[in-house]
Amino acid sequence: MTAVVQFRQIRLSAANVRTYLFAILFVAGNILLPQLCHLVPEGGKILLPIYFFTLIGAYKFGLKVGLLTAILSPLCNYFLFGMPSLVVLPVLLVKSSLLACAAAWIAGKTAKLSLLHITAVVVIYQLFGSLAEWGLTGEWDAAVQDFRLGYPGMAIQILLGWFVLKCLAGYKL
Repeated sequence: MTAVVQFRQIRLSAANVRTYLFAILFVAGNILLPQLCHLVPEGGKILLPIYFFTLIGAYKFGLKVGLLTAILSPLCNYFLFGMPSLVVLPVLLVKSSLLACAAAWIAGKTAKLSLLHITAVVVIYQLFGSLAEWGLTGEWDAAVQDFRLGYPGMAIQILLGWFVLKCLAGYKL
């Protein structure tokens, strides 16, 4: 198991222009990565690409950057490419927002980074996101789809997310 790394979250204020610049950067990532993943059949459902940069942004730069990324990414993807579908959009907004909240909270409270911390973020947003989806749609099968099909994407979020965040651990403004 990987050792725990000290981690300094950079909390940017709503008045700081960097908040919006980082959010735009992460939204761009959340636009490009899903387009690449959709080249693979069922790539979006299996790889869960729209969540990746929300995880990175919220864990490193806090709740404001995380929520901006979480909300703008699905909306931009919908308006640019029609994906996710309008039916799925509210669920993606809820799950993305839960991810941003969980990542920012865990990073801020612990000031540490480990595979366990990132796993906790992914489990929290997926569990509460699935419950929210079930409540919104009334469809249990759809609510647990990420656990049935998206486990490779969750594993990528954990492993690659940890690696990227470890590389960013020393980054200071």
